[in-house]
Amino acid sequence: MSIRVLLVDDSAVMRQTLGALIQQMSGIELLAAVADPILAQKRMQQHWPDVIVLDVEMPRMDGITFLRQIMQERPTPVIICSTLTERGAQTTMDAMAAGAFTVICKPRIGLRNFLDEHARDFAATIRAAAQADAKRLAPRAAAAPLPVSGKLSADAILPAVKPQRSLSQTTERVVAIGTSTGGTQALEQILTALPRLSPGIVIVQHMPEKFTAAFAQRLDGLCAIDVREARHGDRVLPGLALIAPGGKHMLLRRSGAQYVVEVVDGPLVSRHRPSVNVLFRSVAQSAGPNAMGMLLTGMGDDGAAGLLEMRQAGAHTVAQDEASCVVFGMPREAIKRGAAQEVLPLHLMHERIFAYNKSE
Repeated sequence: MSIRVLLVDDSAVMRQTLGALIQQMSGIELLAAVADPILAQKRMQQHWPDVIVLDVEMPRMDGITFLRQIMQERPTPVIICSTLTERGAQTTMDAMAAGAFTVICKPRIGLRNFLDEHARDFAATIRAAAQADAKRLAPRAAAAPLPVSGKLSADAILPAVKPQRSLSQTTERVVAIGTSTGGTQALEQILTALPRLSPGIVIVQHMPEKFTAAFAQRLDGLCAIDVREARHGDRVLPGLALIAPGGKHMLLRRSGAQYVVEVVDGPLVSRHRPSVNVLFRSVAQSAGPNAMGMLLTGMGDDGAAGLLEMRQAGAHTVAQDEASCVVFGMPREAIKRGAAQEVLPLHLMHERIFAYNKSE
């Protein structure tokens, strides 16, 4: 049975171009392409879609208001298509907080070429959205995999080395978290439950450039711990969570008995920048048994190899269980490879972090 998609965008070019691409996707049906939420509501009274592709700024009703109505009436996976601007970043974060599945950034110019180049990634996102547990999306946030092609390993950023089990213990510990689709809601649930006295945390959340700063600022206002977008040279401190900037890789480095992060350019790794595999490999090499790794909900397999490297280096490793994931892809791959020592539901993750911080 085909996946039925409703496209809602006031741009005629977007409706025509993306609508034509959707019609060419195997197993995906374009239910309708309409200019605003009012027209969408009329269509949905006749046939409810499996996935909705939604613009944010539209006439008659904005996308966020429409999204909230959908998630209250009948939770449905919604893919936000947003123009990548500083002003739009906070608006899109509001949409994600309202329950959007993910966000795809569309350029202001060159839209046709952009959609043609990323048609395969768009189709994969629609298929993943159709399989997601929409009830777990409302009313919080969703993650944002970058619409990119190509696949490289962490070798492109950081050469592999043999696990160093001999690393001495330090008084400072690090928790490294990687996540993608569904991750913003998962991170909010974990971080808001942590007390001020928590270990330093480094996070890769697949999210486009300009969006991570708004996401970190939002979490900072909700959490007892401090949360901010990472800057090159930031020290990892207790009570602080550092989120990798969109469009950059983040690595952990050891400086004496302390830890700092490096924010660097580089190619896409595991189809993403930032990549969880890059962060996890650097944690394995720099922190070893002084670290804990957590791989949460997300599409694909980014982080599975890195979590295994962390486990081999003596770190404690955890994967989110299937029942609490929006998308089980990344944790599933880690579990299959034997990378996870524990498989836990989302609601226990903050307790595991606190217990790890208290352990000797």
